[in-house]
Amino acid sequence: MTDSKTSATPEWEHRLKALLPLYGHRNWVVIADAAYPAQSKPGIETIVADADQIEVVRAVLDAITAAPHIRPNIYADKELGFVAEKDAPGVMEYRKQLDGILYNSSVTYLPHEQIIAKLDKTAELFHVLVVKTEMTIPYTSVFFELDCGYWNAEAEQRLRQAMLVSDLK
Repeated sequence: MTDSKTSATPEWEHRLKALLPLYGHRNWVVIADAAYPAQSKPGIETIVADADQIEVVRAVLDAITAAPHIRPNIYADKELGFVAEKDAPGVMEYRKQLDGILYNSSVTYLPHEQIIAKLDKTAELFHVLVVKTEMTIPYTSVFFELDCGYWNAEAEQRLRQAMLVSDLK
């Protein structure tokens, strides 16, 4: 019998791969630290990865990037930049590794409570997957807000403008 730590694909990754084809723009995937709470909204599913957070962030980013129907808008806690090494040993190395993984991505840093409020609002209508990791450094959660992979804001704006012009005729 193999457990999730020794199997080729961990259980959390199977769950992620099962959900990504169902997910689209407005769904979220959150990679959270060990103290992240289980939220009570029915739209939020929490699973435990029993894995290193950097590994999970990398795997999730790779899975989202490989899916042609979605792309990520990435958020991280603004507080992370202010966490001192003396208060949270390992935070400097974590930031360095995270920057290495996300170097080609645009990351929006917002106060933690603002991101949680966005998640809470989203979960009223759309599903959110939270993957808890073994991370024990505060403010290290990474939030992937999914967007359409084959349509962008500029195309949407042109569409809306064309509709407006058509309505005026």
